[in-house]
Amino acid sequence: MYLISMEENNKLYYSIKEVSEIVGVKSSVLRFWEKEFPHIAPKRNDRKTRFYTRENIDDIKQIYFLLKEQGLTLEGAKLQLKHNKKKLLSSQQIIEKLTLIRQELEDLKKSLDENG
Repeated sequence: MYLISMEENNKLYYSIKEVSEIVGVKSSVLRFWEKEFPHIAPKRNDRKTRFYTRENIDDIKQIYFLLKEQGLTLEGAKLQLKHNKKKLLSSQQIIEKLTLIRQELEDLKKSLDENG
């Protein structure tokens, strides 16, 4: 998963390509997930171009977490989102923060190795 801090980014909308890079899945997977998880529903313009909000991206990250990291089926992911959304969000946020910390530590180690 490509980790960026969306809090630092002032964008209101993201293209499907940007979301694909942020989440780490192909655009075709995002389009498929939109059909399976209707609550994603990005905004569209007259030309049907998708525009994802930060909330859409958070929902997609939850789906990614359930399907790719937890190994759930589509139906299992739908049930988890329906019944345990708050608990799931907390777990996902913890994992994302730990991943960011790990990346920072690896960068620091690399910097120390180069300078020491």
